[in-house]
Amino acid sequence: MGRPRYRVGMVTTERHSALPIPEGLISEELRERIALAPREELISPTYPYRTKMGRKEYESEKRLLQIELLQVQRWATEKKKRVLLIFEGRDAAGKGGTIKRFMEHLNPRGSRIVALPKPTKLERGQWFFQRYIQQLPTAGEMVFFDRSWYNRAVVEPVMGFCTPKEHELFLRQVPQVEEMLVESGIIMFKFWFSVSHEEQLRRFLSRSQDALKQWKLSPVDVESLGKWDEYTEVKKSMFLATDTDVAPWTVVRSDDKKRARLATLKYVLSNLNYPDKNPEVIGIPDRRIVGPKEIIYMDNHTETPSTALA
Repeated sequence: MGRPRYRVGMVTTERHSALPIPEGLISEELRERIALAPREELISPTYPYRTKMGRKEYESEKRLLQIELLQVQRWATEKKKRVLLIFEGRDAAGKGGTIKRFMEHLNPRGSRIVALPKPTKLERGQWFFQRYIQQLPTAGEMVFFDRSWYNRAVVEPVMGFCTPKEHELFLRQVPQVEEMLVESGIIMFKFWFSVSHEEQLRRFLSRSQDALKQWKLSPVDVESLGKWDEYTEVKKSMFLATDTDVAPWTVVRSDDKKRARLATLKYVLSNLNYPDKNPEVIGIPDRRIVGPKEIIYMDNHTETPSTALA
């Protein structure tokens, strides 16, 4: 018997195995708010904008910033610079989509994405950082880590994938490792994509109902929905131990993906000293969207910096 064929648009016959979101994980009140909210409305009361950025404005700005990013790549190639960009954050925070916009028009010979799967048996027997060290940029290369060694700071302790002793050892070692990387000449950016609980749930519900997005929703993702507070606590510990002068964290508020992508592009371009830089194109990164954690979380008027670590 042949494989079933479906016409485009036949929603009722669509087959997919996306994971359902258990009823108890999202309140009925929030489910209703998400269902009733217009697509372009931002539902978190703490986000500084009420509606999403328009597509036309976004595409126009993005194109100019991506042209500027090509200047950065040319400079990095000619001057043998090593650029490392680390993207971290909760599930569905918009990390991968932002990396995609960085990579969209870059020369793949001088740029790549690192998104490592769970460690093999051999890798589990190695020094924890070893498999990441092998992926660091060489001269003239830009490397984007879609999650990184910071799995051990947040995901692993919450989900029980490491021991408390391993977690503690990681928090002691990582500032030393990052200091060595920077001293060796690597230009490093560390971004934490901060998504509100409401928007995260909205995105998870969308993934659970869309066959084309089912790969974005794993059993671990679903289980993490009920562990919001646990993630917050370990993230506080991570910031406390690893937000250093040598390798500081930059927080990106990502409820509006378009604003988050542009703000991250602008932040990187603003903080690199390359030839023919165009300040008019780059402008000033939106301080309500991107910046040090103290500034970003202080702008969240319903929470203090110590509690607003989404």
